[in-house]
Amino acid sequence: MNSSELLEIISTGETSTVQFKESLPNSESLSRELVAMTNSLGGKILFGIQDKTGTPTGLTKEQIEYADKKLAELADNLKPPVYLNTEVIKIDTGSSTQNILVVHISEGINKPYKTANGEIYIKQGSNKRLVTDNAEIMRLFQQSANLLADEMEVFGTSKDDLDERTFSNYFIKEFGVSYSAKGLTFEKALQVKKVLRNGRLTLAGLLFFGIDPQAHKPAFTIKVVSYAGNDMAGITYRSKPKDLKGTILELFEGGMRFLTESLKYLQSGPGFNSPGKLEVSRIALEELLQNALVHRDYFKNAPVRLFIFDNRIEIISPGKLPNSLTVEDVMFGNPVIRNNQIVAFSIHTLPYSGLGTGIKRALAEQPDIELINDIEGEQFIVRIPRPQTAL
Repeated sequence: MNSSELLEIISTGETSTVQFKESLPNSESLSRELVAMTNSLGGKILFGIQDKTGTPTGLTKEQIEYADKKLAELADNLKPPVYLNTEVIKIDTGSSTQNILVVHISEGINKPYKTANGEIYIKQGSNKRLVTDNAEIMRLFQQSANLLADEMEVFGTSKDDLDERTFSNYFIKEFGVSYSAKGLTFEKALQVKKVLRNGRLTLAGLLFFGIDPQAHKPAFTIKVVSYAGNDMAGITYRSKPKDLKGTILELFEGGMRFLTESLKYLQSGPGFNSPGKLEVSRIALEELLQNALVHRDYFKNAPVRLFIFDNRIEIISPGKLPNSLTVEDVMFGNPVIRNNQIVAFSIHTLPYSGLGTGIKRALAEQPDIELINDIEGEQFIVRIPRPQTAL
């Protein structure tokens, strides 16, 4: 980093990834800041800058040496330890030259990070907040691939909550023969396919083979509604809100049925009786709906939402993109798997086109799709414009 780049950062003020410190704060406060940044997107702490005004005040050589040593000690005492990079940048304020200590903090790969007292913090805007909610802590584990939601056991379930015929048909589809032909009992087959663990169903097992998945996980539905108008706050509906229930396959089929019955069909040829064509690409809708069901964040206790407005279609899945994945990564087919077992079951259950290619295929079929990674709202939004001729 050079002085011009540093001055540009200072001019934009404090954010979730940039913090100003005029001097070294107390150890407890600084430890919390390091933890919050590491548990979030990483960032920079600039020492020698007034917090409120952003005015460079600089540090002496002795202050820099002390701060550098103290930061290393604090980082080593975090759980797990955090690795920092520091550099000193000289900037010209017009009246003097000031030394600014820049501390670079990378996003952690072993979340959640904790203070020496066991506290977990994350960034919220330019501030930080203490995390105590179990579901939020589990999402931090998930971001480091230390905990997979779809492989967790679902309390209160057993193999009696499974549809044996559905699982048996799936097994034959994957292996070409029945599980008994493979020398497996029903229970052993469930175990080797990660459907059953410690006598309980895994979440993936419940969602694909359960008799009534929503009896145990009521939030994992698709909420569908067709609005009259373009405002989500509107109360005039073309079809009233309802929740679709069932296995992931049943949710997919129900969601596609809602879309194809609610959207318009356009005349595809000059003849009056020529077959109509769905106003937007059916292939794109299939890929995007599968993506929402397969790659959503199952640590968030919320439904997938499927909304039709007069001017657009929205598919909203719980959870921002995982780890450092960006919209550009998704568009060019660079996946990060959040739900390994759900993906594995999808290959033999859904019309699954392949890992990382779904959104690419949807964009090829429907280039005007808008993808939004809503980090603050922790959701991924897909918007598809409806052609004006369909209205």
